[in-house]
Amino acid sequence: MGGKVAIVADRIGWEERQLILAAAKSSLQINWANDESLCLGDPAPESLSAYDAVLLRSRSYTRGGLLATLAESTGIPVLNTAQAIQTCENKLVLRNLLRRAGVPVPDFRLVLSRDDFKQAVAEIPPPFVLKPVFGGMGKRVILVRHTDTAQSVYDYIEDLGHAFEQACLVEPYLGGSSVRCLVIGRETAGAAEFESNGEDWRNNAALGNRSRTLSYDPEIQKTVDSVVNEIGSGIYGVDLFRTEAGYIVNEVNHAPGFRAVASASGVDIAAAINGYVQEILA
Repeated sequence: MGGKVAIVADRIGWEERQLILAAAKSSLQINWANDESLCLGDPAPESLSAYDAVLLRSRSYTRGGLLATLAESTGIPVLNTAQAIQTCENKLVLRNLLRRAGVPVPDFRLVLSRDDFKQAVAEIPPPFVLKPVFGGMGKRVILVRHTDTAQSVYDYIEDLGHAFEQACLVEPYLGGSSVRCLVIGRETAGAAEFESNGEDWRNNAALGNRSRTLSYDPEIQKTVDSVVNEIGSGIYGVDLFRTEAGYIVNEVNHAPGFRAVASASGVDIAAAINGYVQEILA
């Protein structure tokens, strides 16, 4: 079944371009809709009136959930759902949801003040990672290796952060590599392991670090299944850490980049996503 789909995003990146090109080989028609000019709020907004579905890939952690909420009110399918996006974009909400469901996540402390930070450092000593509650692509994530520099690092959060930017998590530094699983629907379409290239301690795929494909691993699939059980079917980048006790869930990206996973695994992720959208429209 065909249909007209809006990719709602702030720009056309590599992933969006691949989705548009893949659609040209199918019965889908995909167009870019700038997330800065939709002016949603009317139950039947003109900006979405021509579309059968919305594929929300806004990279903004303030726009994604808001746009999905209003796009859903039009009655057309929105991927991912507003609830899923709002859960994923808030690391604290996601961690709490998964932990309560018995899904393994890193230990963490919420930091809203200097007093919180001092206590967090006492309970999770260096090396630890300080990361914003809202944010992605490895930005503003800091590795603190030594106690004597911790308070100086927090000065920047306290003095330069604004409003929700000051909300952070402290968690143990688990080192090594991370695993990105690209989930489409409920299935893991591809998985790759990322590690630092030596120039940056972060092994985030968006930073261009080394990657290698991973073959099917029932433990990874079990962990991914447990995540999808809680947030619902959709299109996600589920990021895992491998520990001695098994895999734990670090983050879930609601608008995942998939270039690195596609390159490492050889899977045509764009075609698989378009196929999933067609299933939703059927």
